[in-house]
Amino acid sequence: MTPFTVLTAEMLHETNTFCALPTTLASFAERGLLYGEAAIRARQDNNTELGGFLEAARSYGWQVLHTISAHAQPGGKVTRAAFDQLSEPILAAALAHKDQLNGILLGLHGAMVTDFCDDGEGELLRRLRAIVGPELPIGITLDPHANVTRLMCDLANIMVAFKTYPHTDMRLAGRHAADILQRSMAGEIQPRTLRVSRPMLEEVNGGRTDVGPMLQRLVLARNYETQPDVFAVSVNGGFANADISEVGPSILVTAQGDMATHAAFAQQLADDMWLCRHDRLNQFHTVQQAAALCLAHAQQHVPGRGPIIVADYADNPGGGAYGDSTALLAALLQAGVQEACFGAITDPETVQQLMRHQVGDRVDVLLGGKTDARFGGAPLALRGTLKLLSDGHYVGSGAMLHGLQRSWGPTAVLQVDGIEILVVTLRAQILDLQQFKAFGIDPEHKHVVALKSMQHFRAAFEPIADEVIVCDSGALCTLDYTQLPFEHLPRPLFPFDQDININAWKNAHAQGLYLPAKR
Repeated sequence: MTPFTVLTAEMLHETNTFCALPTTLASFAERGLLYGEAAIRARQDNNTELGGFLEAARSYGWQVLHTISAHAQPGGKVTRAAFDQLSEPILAAALAHKDQLNGILLGLHGAMVTDFCDDGEGELLRRLRAIVGPELPIGITLDPHANVTRLMCDLANIMVAFKTYPHTDMRLAGRHAADILQRSMAGEIQPRTLRVSRPMLEEVNGGRTDVGPMLQRLVLARNYETQPDVFAVSVNGGFANADISEVGPSILVTAQGDMATHAAFAQQLADDMWLCRHDRLNQFHTVQQAAALCLAHAQQHVPGRGPIIVADYADNPGGGAYGDSTALLAALLQAGVQEACFGAITDPETVQQLMRHQVGDRVDVLLGGKTDARFGGAPLALRGTLKLLSDGHYVGSGAMLHGLQRSWGPTAVLQVDGIEILVVTLRAQILDLQQFKAFGIDPEHKHVVALKSMQHFRAAFEPIADEVIVCDSGALCTLDYTQLPFEHLPRPLFPFDQDININAWKNAHAQGLYLPAKR
């Protein structure tokens, strides 16, 4: 039997439409823009979607045509030039091999917005379908912070989102999608994906899966996946920092057969999200409250207990924030916290200033707050001791980044009073211990570890922590959505509209169900 030929690609971006920093081709290159065999070598053995695709390919004897692996730090809208250049090798390969292709697998995010359309994934799929036609099976993986659109459901047969947040199952999701594609190419099944939504900006806990109601929803999802005609159930929390018309959480069922029954199951999970819309798990402190808690913990620190971890949820570069908010750092310094580290603060200008000094120098800096001081505070005038200069390269060791090479770009460590501050050139959230350790900072032996992240940090930092708290610095990913200039959202929408009659909404919106036509 002739082996199946499968075209693969990874093209991911989570777009914060309020971020003023456009996402260009250079933004993708910062994270590692890889083509063909170079991408396979770098990513096949790691926790990546491509790793899952290739694992399946070895099992089934596929011929794989891998085109590109592109993943930029979350940020502003993807420019047309970047989108076109990243799409080109995928489309060119599809055109060159369309008569040989049996299927396509794409590692996508699901929340890409470009400067010319609101649905980057849908646009890529539209361009692909124009080349390969309507019959070729296409499978995609998604981040559970996807804002899944009708067009995506129309054009992709198979959708599989990660089932963890922090995301630790990218490879498993890739393998899952590939297994469904194998059956589709063999003619055993004819899947399509339905979507059920509710009038919400996001799931109340952002889709958190370490604790809370998502755990039971995922148990139900996995159980339903064992039904003969059900191939994948995805429970998506949505991405709130996107001012677009198709935004919010969704339930996806990739299946065949009795789609009415599958839709009824999805309705149950969506209704549970709606009923739990007020049940927030995190307590969000102000930066002053967080600093006071950190000071108390540090003063009572017992050797071996582990540090208190304080996460600035609002200045998370992983949600498209600028990573240069100063509000939490200012509060910690004012409180006099000792034996602490803070990271990372994105400030290329200050890094370049520090690069002109020698380790050990006392240096005056104007740190952070330079992108937009309205979100998270103005620059801080500080005097500190330069402790380290680096090119910023590190290799991840935790569940999310294990074995993957990353870089902060030129990097410095500045000691100010009792706090070691990691100052970097390239934005990224903290989600791996090596992001500190590779630069001489050992978070396991600090009393206080302050970092910029929403949820992903928990995978690596909760095991070393005595306590974890989160705060809202008022930066770009603040949960006070009234501070953000939304213009294009559908209404009514929770939390902006508190008195939605959900039954009336369902009656007016086909029960929140979108079922693509059968091919």
